[in-house]
Amino acid sequence: MPAAPASPLFLREAEIRRGLELVHFAQAQLYRGMDDLLGPRGLGRAHQRVLYFTARQPGLSVSALLRLLGITKQSLGRVLTDLTTGGFVETRTGTSDRRQRLLHLTPAGAALEAELFALLRARLSRAYSDAGPGAVAGFWAVLESLIPAADRPRIAGLGAGK
Repeated sequence: MPAAPASPLFLREAEIRRGLELVHFAQAQLYRGMDDLLGPRGLGRAHQRVLYFTARQPGLSVSALLRLLGITKQSLGRVLTDLTTGGFVETRTGTSDRRQRLLHLTPAGAALEAELFALLRARLSRAYSDAGPGAVAGFWAVLESLIPAADRPRIAGLGAGK
């Protein structure tokens, strides 16, 4: 079904509400199936985010991950405890700073992250293909604009990873 063209009055309430609805339902579809992989392991979407960013930047420090995710140390601590005791993530001491805790996926963590990413990649690839390159560029521009300018440097280097 082709998307209805955006109204030239895209800042009106009806268009804003339509955009919010689309974001909600698209996110639900994007992550469908992921809960089926995580739930039996006692894991959730917060665990998936840690697995994802640890896979993107092996050796990422706990403090850098806290800044990247913008969550509290307590929240991350619970998630890391689950992932560590479950055998998905291991922490190593930093070489230059022994106080540093560096995160690495275990083979089981790498396998789970790859399986989760495969679900997301298939759905996004299909949507990108259907929408076309111009729509993808516009979509990225909208998403980037939702991130406060002061927070954008935090994520800028991620594209250089895997």
